[in-house]
Amino acid sequence: MKHIKENKLFHEYFKEWVELYKVGAIRPVTLRKYIITQQKILELAPFLVMKELDRKSYQKLLNDYAQTHEKQTTLDFHHQIKGAILDALDEGIIKKDPTRKVVIKGKTPVPKKNKFLNQYELRLLLNQLTLSDAISDDWLILLIAKTGIRFSEALGITPADFDFANQTLSINKNWNYKNPSGGFQPTKNPSSKRKIQLDWQTAMQFSQLVNKVEPGQPIFVSARVFNSTINTKLARYCANAGISTISIHGLRHTHASLLLFAGVSIASVARRLGHSNMTTTQQTYLHIIQELENQDNDKVMRYLASL
Repeated sequence: MKHIKENKLFHEYFKEWVELYKVGAIRPVTLRKYIITQQKILELAPFLVMKELDRKSYQKLLNDYAQTHEKQTTLDFHHQIKGAILDALDEGIIKKDPTRKVVIKGKTPVPKKNKFLNQYELRLLLNQLTLSDAISDDWLILLIAKTGIRFSEALGITPADFDFANQTLSINKNWNYKNPSGGFQPTKNPSSKRKIQLDWQTAMQFSQLVNKVEPGQPIFVSARVFNSTINTKLARYCANAGISTISIHGLRHTHASLLLFAGVSIASVARRLGHSNMTTTQQTYLHIIQELENQDNDKVMRYLASL
């Protein structure tokens, strides 16, 4: 049996490992990433057998992958494979860890798009929206800008999720827009289930918009919705407003950034975004937090000088 496993092709071992340990244990979107990784192993190292999996052959696999991918993507590729390799090491199929002292490479990253707008730019963008009496993509853009919810969370909103008396919006499900048949699905993680406070104007606007929609019907979904369609519309609005192009996910970053600049605590922003912990928020908005700390230092020095 050990001889059979040692002579098994690496991409076959990885496929079986995914089926055994990942199928049914992780979200479908994450499982698809493992399947894509298995396909890349098949493409780049179709004849690599387990007994030949050493530091040299593994580094070559990563180097070949890195030729067409950025460094961070190559690192993600490595992390997915490493779990299977360490299990193979525990099983005695391979004798040494080929991932030890691995070197992560990657092609030069493309210039990153602007992740968020400042308050003035956001106002210019929102002025481009046509907010009629009927629910539209423009209302979707406004709601994400005002709440910082994820695109899939916004698509999953139904009239029953609004509590207009208390001006709150419950986030308790997503809409699977990547699947042609759509459908509700669980939130990204347990902490994503939350209630978001709405400003009085947004609450009033949506109370009038959703009163003719069935309580359990998603208000923004009447046919299949594509992320790219909304981003194309956003790009046009940004161009008309004379500001940097931003994505629909960038509106989420914008929302969080403006709250932090307004003095809202990291803990409150993390809860509003549905982050599993404050560390995620701190890492995502580190540059903003550092800028705010510099401002705080100035305040501290001015205060101490006045004593």
